[in-house]
Amino acid sequence: MNQSELTPVGHWRPGSQSPVFEPVELGRLLAQIREPVHVVRDVARARIGLAAGGAVTTTAAHGDSPLLATLPAIYPEWLGDRSFCEAHGVRFPYVAGEMANGITTTRMCIAMAEAGMVGFFGAGGLGYPRVEEAVDELVAKLGNRLPWGVNLIHSPNEAALENRVADLLLRKGVPIISASAFMGLTPAIVRCAAAGLHLDANGRIVRKHRIFAKISRREVAIRFMSPAPADMLRALVAQNLLTQSEADLAAKVPVAEDITVEADSGGHTDNQLLVALFPTIMALRDELVLQHGYERPIRVGAAGGLGTPGSLAAAFSMGAAYVVTGSVNQAAVESGLSDAGKTMLAEADVADVIMAPAADMFELGVNVQVLKRGTMFCVRSSKLYEAWHSNASLEAIPPELKTKLERDVLHATFDEIWAETRGFWQKRDAAEVVRAEADPKHRMALVFRWYLGKASKWAIDGEVSRRADYQIWSGPAMGAFNRWAAGSFLAEPKNRSVVQIALNLLEGAAVITRAGQLRGFGLPFSSASFQFRPRLLS
Repeated sequence: MNQSELTPVGHWRPGSQSPVFEPVELGRLLAQIREPVHVVRDVARARIGLAAGGAVTTTAAHGDSPLLATLPAIYPEWLGDRSFCEAHGVRFPYVAGEMANGITTTRMCIAMAEAGMVGFFGAGGLGYPRVEEAVDELVAKLGNRLPWGVNLIHSPNEAALENRVADLLLRKGVPIISASAFMGLTPAIVRCAAAGLHLDANGRIVRKHRIFAKISRREVAIRFMSPAPADMLRALVAQNLLTQSEADLAAKVPVAEDITVEADSGGHTDNQLLVALFPTIMALRDELVLQHGYERPIRVGAAGGLGTPGSLAAAFSMGAAYVVTGSVNQAAVESGLSDAGKTMLAEADVADVIMAPAADMFELGVNVQVLKRGTMFCVRSSKLYEAWHSNASLEAIPPELKTKLERDVLHATFDEIWAETRGFWQKRDAAEVVRAEADPKHRMALVFRWYLGKASKWAIDGEVSRRADYQIWSGPAMGAFNRWAAGSFLAEPKNRSVVQIALNLLEGAAVITRAGQLRGFGLPFSSASFQFRPRLLS
């Protein structure tokens, strides 16, 4: 369809502003997203332009322009699913995702809550006392007044810790729980989803604890979008961990009503493409809602690779109810990462990431995505995994390789590290010590996991002597963010507050969304219209 075939729907009468037709002028008007805009035709010069203000009429007068369309105001708050903001009591459909070892700090969660967004404290990898301390702080400062949440990470090697953290989250009344790294349902997450379920005065099921489930596979999504398994609910009732009433209601609702589709991201990732994975999970959601006859919808959010306004706009255009950012927040001033680590992230480009062995799932062969630029962590951790995979015990490792690993990677002997590791597990989970002393290969895994765990702590603490060993979880979004922020105030790490990052990404996404809408009418936007520049926002 050419411009002449666009049928006018009325007329536009100028006010104090004249319509604009040139790309530069169109770009300026495009940024005024909180005002309606009118698509008008210049009949004399056969061109299409944009107008603001004035009046829309049904009858033509001298000086009026044919009106082709009127677009209402667009707000960052409206980009996602309105039910998301209503359900969680937030202003924006935006979440700062959990980054393990407390990198998503309580400070970050508080900043997000006060700005009308959700932040999840990164409890993964932390000992129970540290998680309890953080939860107590958030309860005291935010309570039920503002939205906030805590991560419950699946811990296949520490089931007791997973259950204990779940008990803490329920006992302290944590309003939102983000389930991550789950390969299936466990009693801990099912209990979190079902505990406190009750009916309101109108007979509607009310959740006390709202569950976000981070998934990257269809089979895992099915489990979270379905009611909890009957046998698991019966077992929890038998153990007095759920009431019969809670179990009965849990059989009528999905385990999670917020499903975060995680594409290529930092940390645990399947390196999926969001544009391929997200529509698949959306279609699956629709099937399961129909199959189970749920009374309210399951919201599907997007995560992974979201580091620019364009990527957020793309996610929302696919139907994302909300977006979750991770890597880019690791460089924020409120992040628990050291200044040295933040500087390294600020220098990263899109390709400066790589997969490396995961500390928490080392023996399962699971990898995490980490920063490659400026650190030898991937190379060194991979050597440890290869040694573990090829040998039955520490004693079976060839002497030459043993010397290289102790000298060049660990900077300590196997015996010294085992002594430290044994003491750590004796306090955290004594069963691990018992198992390791009976299974030499598991003892070797614990010794090598010492390095992987320490590498993250060195990056958090800014340990100067181990800078070459920093493990910094990051996805390609970090490099994309740096490219976008270059030359702006967000280029400097000291200016990267988690709220300014969020507001700029959302504002830019709204501008790009409007540019896409208007481009469909044939308006001659320049490429700059799709390149929103960061600015101080409030």
